[in-house]
Amino acid sequence: MIIVMRVGSSDEQLKKVIGRIEELGYRTHIMYGVERTVIGALGDERGKDKLLTLNHLPGVDKVIPILSPYKLAGTQLKEGPSQIRVSQDCVIGKGKLGLIAGPCSVESEEQILEAARAVKAAGANALRGGAFKPRSSTYSFQGLGEEGLKMLAMAREETGLPVVTEIIDHHDIDLIERYADVFQVGARNMQNFTLLKALGGTRKPILLKRGLSARIDELLLAAEYILAAGNPNVILCERGIRTFETATRNTLDLNAIPAIRERSHLPIVVDPSHGTGVWRYVSAMSKAAIACGADGLIIEVHPHPDSALSDGAQSLKPKVFKELVDELEPIARAVGCETLGARVLQQLRQPSAD
Repeated sequence: MIIVMRVGSSDEQLKKVIGRIEELGYRTHIMYGVERTVIGALGDERGKDKLLTLNHLPGVDKVIPILSPYKLAGTQLKEGPSQIRVSQDCVIGKGKLGLIAGPCSVESEEQILEAARAVKAAGANALRGGAFKPRSSTYSFQGLGEEGLKMLAMAREETGLPVVTEIIDHHDIDLIERYADVFQVGARNMQNFTLLKALGGTRKPILLKRGLSARIDELLLAAEYILAAGNPNVILCERGIRTFETATRNTLDLNAIPAIRERSHLPIVVDPSHGTGVWRYVSAMSKAAIACGADGLIIEVHPHPDSALSDGAQSLKPKVFKELVDELEPIARAVGCETLGARVLQQLRQPSAD
């Protein structure tokens, strides 16, 4: 339920309404507006009729049912799009684009440092890299674990790029939190509800990828698990869905971007690398994603994709990534977005004062 307070209602009246909601066994989510305050009452829907009696309390204007099954991820409790701050230089949402780039897997110190330097120079504002990799085959390379995390932290120390890395087990939260800035929940774990609830207890941003064949409402309901557990910093990711098509690894569903915009305030980034599985298609789909309203991109970039231990076929070389970032700038400006890449490139190209 949404409880809308009257214009000019007092703090004392607000406290009494909040107290009554909590007495009824519900949690409160408070939004302070310019003129009035709105309270979201979250909890078991079976007792929601009791909340209708709040109409009688002083200061209450009206009580409105929340029709959406995703209360916190939806738009009824939050007006306008959300913005997630990953670091000082990486903000995603509300016209700020995230450019997250790096290799699928951390393979060596030399490899991740070379990749980090390259994507930083091209204009990326976050570094991706997997230390734990869920793989379809048990015989495939599954990451370096904590050693890989240490290498990512080393790359962050040198370049200043915040680190985005995948988590596959809730037991690893404390370990990964020591090294990374963003937890990435992969497609295979989108409905790992134990993991989602545990991540809700953290405060670091969560990059939540759409499941292999998940509907949009299932993605938003998965995000609701994290939000309801207390972490408001959720970034959605469209990474393609499995269809009958075999020309590409997945079918990148760009329809999802306007559809999610209509249903949710959460920012959404697009993964054209997994969405296509073919490096030659990544640039075209990246441009299309920004043009139709994505809040950012997460792109696989490897200094030597021909020798990559995972996903080399969909990874861009640093030179191609740099060309893509340059080509994205006018598209971003045309749709009213700002990329950090433009500012970084401008700084890099300015002659030294020395």
